[in-house]
This record gives sequence, structure tokens and C-alpha cells, in this order.
Amino acid sequence: MNTAEQTLLLLKTRGPQTAQTLGEVLHLTSMAVRRQLEAAEEKGLVTHVDKPGKVGRPVRLWQLTELGHARYPDRHAALTLDLLQQVRTLFGESAIDRLIDARETASEASYRAAIDPAATLPQRAATLAVLRDAEGYMAEATVGEDGSVMLVENHCPICAAARSCQNFCRSELDVFQRVLGPDVKVERVEHQLAGARRCAYRIEPIA
Repeated sequence: MNTAEQTLLLLKTRGPQTAQTLGEVLHLTSMAVRRQLEAAEEKGLVTHVDKPGKVGRPVRLWQLTELGHARYPDRHAALTLDLLQQVRTLFGESAIDRLIDARETASEASYRAAIDPAATLPQRAATLAVLRDAEGYMAEATVGEDGSVMLVENHCPICAAARSCQNFCRSELDVFQRVLGPDVKVERVEHQLAGARRCAYRIEPIA
């Protein structure tokens, strides 16, 4: 992966960033990163916004445009939407619910086979993040000082399907709750379909 692609990926997974911050991660000067960003801006992949800094000097934050986000596409979006519409037309809305239930059952079985119920909460969440990352969600799990875990998904490879039928999102939340165990509470705190940049889940132990 070249530097330009790494820069875009960091904006995808971390959200708006300054050239200086990106340079520190990439081990490049802020000037070198700025040239990369300006080239990407000319292609319509990124844009910037200037915000007041701590000492009055504006801070320039760079972020992906809609075209930039489209570099990480929804898997087979058009085909998926067409199939969902065909299922609705031929078999009715209840068939969509059965389809989601079947996907939910298969996902839960796969996650349960990989997640050790005797493992600690951070270990369980980390395993789930690895599984979701392999499915294309750009997932990661971080442990907070209070013992909770934040599961973040920086990309949704089934976004078109989820927009067409939001029960896909409800289904995923239910699966997370069951596979992580009855000793935790899973709450979605950021949601792409509600306008957020990503989906994020707070997972905390139940006292």
C-alpha cells in the first residue's frame, strides 16, 4: 500500500485528522502529507475544514468526501438491493424477515465457534472484532479505563442492504449481545444509518 492509500485509509478509520497527526503516524513530515492530501483533494477524494486552534491559529482538519468513502464500497450493493426487492415482490416482507433470521443464525454460530465464553470481556470483544474485520467491517476493539470495551466498525460492507431493511442492524446488535454473554450489556452508541461516520458499540460488564 503506497503512502497516498495509507493516508486515505487513516482518514477512513480515524475520521478527520490534521496533516501533522497523519505525518506522525506515517513517519512523514506534515509538508509531505499535505502534498498527498492536496493531490487527493484535486481528485475529489478529500476535503478540509479550518477550525479555531487553542492559540487562535486555525487548525486544518482533513476528511474523506463521499467519493473518498466510495473507495471502500458496499459489497455488491446493486445486486444485493435487486435481490432484496425480488424477494419482497415474489414472497412478501415476511420472506425478508426469514432471510435475516437465517443470516443471524449463521453469524451467531460462526462467532460462538470462535469466541471462548470463559475468556475475559476484552478477549471476547477482541475476537469478535477480528471476525468482523475479516468480514470487511474494518473493526477494532479498545478497552476503557472503566473496564468497558468500545467495538468500532469503520466501514459497513452491507450498508445498502441495511438502508433497505434496517432489521439487518437490529439483527447484528442482538447477535453481539448473545455471543458476548449474559454478563455484559451491548449498546450501539454511533450508527452510520443515523448519520455517523461509523458504527460503534459500547460493551460493559453487568455488575
